[in-house]
Amino acid sequence: MEEQLDLVQQVYELVVNFAVTYSFQLLGAALVVIAGYLVGGWVSRVILRMQERRNVDITLRQFIASVARMLVIGMFLIIALSQLGISITPLIAAVGGLAVGASLAIQGPVSNYGAGLVIILTRMFHVGDTISLLGCSGQVEDISLATTILRAEDGEKIIIPNKHIIGEIHRNSQANRIVEGQVGVAYDSDPDQVIKIIQGCLVGIDGVTAEPQPQVGINSFGDSSINIDYRVWVATDRYFEILHRCNLQVFNALKDNGVVIPFPQREVRTLG
Repeated sequence: MEEQLDLVQQVYELVVNFAVTYSFQLLGAALVVIAGYLVGGWVSRVILRMQERRNVDITLRQFIASVARMLVIGMFLIIALSQLGISITPLIAAVGGLAVGASLAIQGPVSNYGAGLVIILTRMFHVGDTISLLGCSGQVEDISLATTILRAEDGEKIIIPNKHIIGEIHRNSQANRIVEGQVGVAYDSDPDQVIKIIQGCLVGIDGVTAEPQPQVGINSFGDSSINIDYRVWVATDRYFEILHRCNLQVFNALKDNGVVIPFPQREVRTLG
C-alpha cells in the first residue's frame, strides 16, 4: 500500500513539476497556433477581396488564397514549436525522408495534384464553362487540385481525376453547348428556301441564343437527298430539351411548307 502511495506521489510531483516548468510554454504555443489560424484566415480573405476587385478567375483566386493561408499557418506552427524548445531541423529532415518514401506510394494522387496545379495556373477552362472530353460533357462546377467536377444536364455529377485531363483534347464552348442536327431533302427542293425555313423556325425557339446566330447550310449530297446541317447554341443545362425541340420544329416546318424528306431508295434491275 505504501509503495502505491509513493508511486502516486511521484506521479503527482512529476505532473506538478511539468506544469510549473512548461505550462507557460504550452500556453504560449497554443496562443501562437490560434493566432496563426486567425491571421491565416484574415490574410486569405484580404487576398480574395483584392483579386475579386481585379476580376481574377475564381478558381485561381481561391487557390492563391488557400496557399497563402497554409503558408501563414505553417509559419506560426514553426514559431509555436520553437516556443516549446523543439528544434525544427531534425523535424524537417524527418519530413523530407517521409516525403520521399510516401511519394512512391502515392504517385497517383500526386500526379493528380500536379495536373490540377497546371489546370489552375494555365486557366485551361473556368468554373461555368462547358467542356467535352473523355466521352463526357458538362458544365464545370468545381476545380480542385485533385479533381475536376462537371455537372450534366440531368443533374449527374461527373468527377474526373485531373491527371486524365492533361494531355487530352477537350472542347470548351464556354457557358453554352452546340446543338447539331441534319435533315435530308429531295433533290427537286429549292435549297435556299429550305435553309430560310429552317433558320426561321430555329430563331423562334426559346433557349436558342441570338448570338452566335443559328447556322444552316448544305453539308453534303447523298444518294437520294441534299443533306442540310443546322447548328445552334443553347445553355448547357437545357441541351437535350432544346435538341429534341429543334428536331421537331424543323420536321414540322418542312412538312408544313411541302418540303419532301425522302427515304433511302435502291433500284434493282434484273436481266431477263
